[in-house]
Amino acid sequence: MSKIAVITGASSGIGQALTIQLCSSFQIIYICGRKLESLKKTIDMCSTNTVELIPIVMDLNDKNSIARAATEILKKGEEIHLLVNNAGQSQRSLAIDTSEEVEAMLMQINYFGPVQLTKLLLHSMRKAKGSKIVITSSIVGKFGYPLRSTYSASKHALHGFFESLRFEEKKNGIFVQFLVIGRVQTQVSVNALTAGGDSYGKMDDGQAGGISAEACAKKIDTALQSNRKEVLIGGKELLMVKFKKYLPFLFYKIAEKESNHV
Repeated sequence: MSKIAVITGASSGIGQALTIQLCSSFQIIYICGRKLESLKKTIDMCSTNTVELIPIVMDLNDKNSIARAATEILKKGEEIHLLVNNAGQSQRSLAIDTSEEVEAMLMQINYFGPVQLTKLLLHSMRKAKGSKIVITSSIVGKFGYPLRSTYSASKHALHGFFESLRFEEKKNGIFVQFLVIGRVQTQVSVNALTAGGDSYGKMDDGQAGGISAEACAKKIDTALQSNRKEVLIGGKELLMVKFKKYLPFLFYKIAEKESNHV
């Protein structure tokens, strides 16, 4: 029986690097993204012929698009062994300035979309008996941070939903794993939404100094081999998660200093 994976946000960044990393581990990988041309570039970057990469056009901001993508993935009745909910959209705007439309878009892309896709694929994953759902979260899913209000909220929501799902689906052989990602050298800040819904268009200094997407993908691959419920991936910024838990006074001092610059 073929091992089958589904990866969202596979046309660039972490999703693209992870697709390339997992090519030797799966026989079929459904790679999801908004643009077919970009997904084809990911396929061209894979150097092995042992995997079948199937591009699936899907926009997480469109519920109908998600439903169509799930139907396409399920049409052969295959059992899905891995679902990586990786796609998402960040934010760079003050809460007071951010429009309700942008807030709704961020919640749809980062929370409602992954939840919808997961629920549509859940029965297939139950059949696999030993499947895994992976959530690409963020360190701001563990705490709030300046200019990230709704993005942070959407990641917090993911933790609440999928931790609940972990308890419910354990008896069905489904394991849920969170990847708490720090700074990675991708276009996440460039593509982040501003208060009015435009692209931020700039690379954050912290983002530029992060680990590479390829290094991140290798760490994710290692995490997938484990049964750890939550794995932190990144650089020294991960200390903020520890500070928030064990040294909250230090966390607040650092975060408040950052807020003075916005």
